[in-house]
Formats: sequence, C-alpha cells, structure tokens
Amino acid sequence: MKEKIISKASELFLKLGFKSVTMDDIAGEMCISKKTIYKYFCNKEVLIVESTSMVHKQVHEIIDTIVAKNYNAIHENFEIREMFCDMFKNNIDSSPIYQLKKHYPEIYHNIMTTEIDLCSQWFRENIEKGIREKLYREDLNKEVYVKFYYTLIFHINENTVSEKEAQKMELEALEYHTRAMATPKGIIELEEQLKKITT
Repeated sequence: MKEKIISKASELFLKLGFKSVTMDDIAGEMCISKKTIYKYFCNKEVLIVESTSMVHKQVHEIIDTIVAKNYNAIHENFEIREMFCDMFKNNIDSSPIYQLKKHYPEIYHNIMTTEIDLCSQWFRENIEKGIREKLYREDLNKEVYVKFYYTLIFHINENTVSEKEAQKMELEALEYHTRAMATPKGIIELEEQLKKITT
C-alpha cells in the first residue's frame, strides 16, 4: 500500500503540482481514507520526499536504459530530452521543479545536491563518448562544459514557471551546448536530430 500511495502521489504532484495536491486529493483518487495515508506518512512533506526520490530513481533507470542502447553521444542527448518531454507531457502549466523550489525549498535543495552529482557524471560520460566518436572537439575542457550545461538546465527549470516554456528553452540549451562542442561531423548529426523534432 505504501508503494501504491507513493506512486499515485508522484503522478498527481507531477501533473498538478506539489503545492496544489492535498492528502484529500490523493485519498480521493485512490478511494482510500486519509487515515490510511497518515498510517504510512506523518505529513505531506514526508510523502513529497518519498515521491521525488521515486521519480528520480525512475528517471535515472530510464537514462541508463537509453545509454545502454549505445546511440551516438548527440543522439543520446536528444533521446533523453524526449524522455523528459514524455514524462512531463501532461503538465504544461507549471514546472514541477519550479514549484518544488518555491514551496518546499529544503526538499528541493536536498534533491538537487544529489542530482547535480549524478547529472555531472552523466554529462561528463556523454562528452567523453562524443570525443571518442569525433562528434565533439578533442580540446574541450570537459569539467567547464559539464558545469556550463548543468548550470543552464537547472537555471531554466528553477526559474521558469511554465513546463512548456521550460521544455522549449531546454531544447535551445541543448542545441547551444552541442554546437559549442561539436566538430563538423557533430554539426551534421545535430542538424539531423533537430530535423526529427516536431514542436
């Protein structure tokens, strides 16, 4: 039951926002009493912590699955972007990350501390792969580009209210990031990926 509550709460938080979803909403959606939820979670903040942990675990499992498909480095980045768009497609009004930072800053800070480490590792591996594939330039300062990219992406999500607007800006950031690193061969691959996107 605990896992079911976390799963339903995560779905509602991502769709409607962390602030607007109440314990009553979750109980109503699941056809259970609010007392049942409080049996497992003493308050909404604890449920948000558990829910965001589950979502982040799912996101990283999907990223690992995409990486395992062994696309080239640029294609891989676009596949991961597509995965995020699918995940948040039902929420075009308010960015979940923006809401979390605004209404639950302590939870947000704890998640982001872990998230920056995980994302930095993944961005670094992507850059190293792109260099091996001759899609990215060999003379890159990898650590600087990793920092540039996660600063851009997190800044967009923290400060953009609309999820739809955040996704548009993330695509621009991805193109900007890729063009800054790409070899002529990488630019050709980037243009191919951009052609596939239907916005």
